[in-house]
Amino acid sequence: MRTLLVILFLFIQTTLMVEASIPSLNDIENIDLNIKDHEVAVTFLGLSEGEATLIQGANNENILVNAGGKETVAELEGWLYLYDVKDISKLILTTNELELTEKQFNRLISKYHIREIITTPELSAEIKKEQGTTNKAAVVSWGARTKKRILPEMTAVVQFVGKDDNEGMDLTLEFFNHRILLMTSYTPRAEETLMTKGLENINVFKIPKYAMKDALSEKLIEYLNPQISILFAPEEGRHDPDILVDLHKSWSEIYSTKKHGTITIKFTDSNYEVITIPIEADE
Repeated sequence: MRTLLVILFLFIQTTLMVEASIPSLNDIENIDLNIKDHEVAVTFLGLSEGEATLIQGANNENILVNAGGKETVAELEGWLYLYDVKDISKLILTTNELELTEKQFNRLISKYHIREIITTPELSAEIKKEQGTTNKAAVVSWGARTKKRILPEMTAVVQFVGKDDNEGMDLTLEFFNHRILLMTSYTPRAEETLMTKGLENINVFKIPKYAMKDALSEKLIEYLNPQISILFAPEEGRHDPDILVDLHKSWSEIYSTKKHGTITIKFTDSNYEVITIPIEADE
């Protein structure tokens, strides 16, 4: 049965291997999520390279977690335009290396009036060294067990921070009874640590390393038991079919930016809904 499932997932992914671009700005009006009190929206942006997650609250505050790659700055700005983002209060970077050029990074800070950059101790030191007086954003490092209120009713909790290869910052976002795990690290040490944190039955799980080979173990998937799994599109290749099978066995709903485009999950104090915006395929 597992072999048949692997073959099925390989077939599905092969049919999805198309070059993608964001929708034409002329075809889509600005997206109004109508976020009310006691609501928040978390949007996984459908970039062709890299990861970027937009968090929006009822107080019109925008927080960006990661900012895509060097080749997707225009895509990122296009999506932020569609979601009517003019200002970003916090930029959270979960890797130990800056994935944009210095020029792109400074432009992002300037254009969106970013007031605070939150990242790992390693990347924080690098940004402070290179930043100089180019911009006025405060640079803050978060270590393991850091717990901070980032929106009136949302708290970020750092579950793991590592400085070895394939490690970074893994954090949960807690909103009422909802828990969202944004995982960046993909090492046995990171997994072992996360399985001591009481993270069973996660509502939304952003999978590391684009769900490619060796990004995630079956044991951790079984432990987290995620209701929804989010897979960003890999730069090359495809998602590991074994990971897809393990997620399927856990009855997780799987959303991939390669297949579904941009994925918004709007939370209330007791429920959530998923909204997808497909990406146009280039002919």
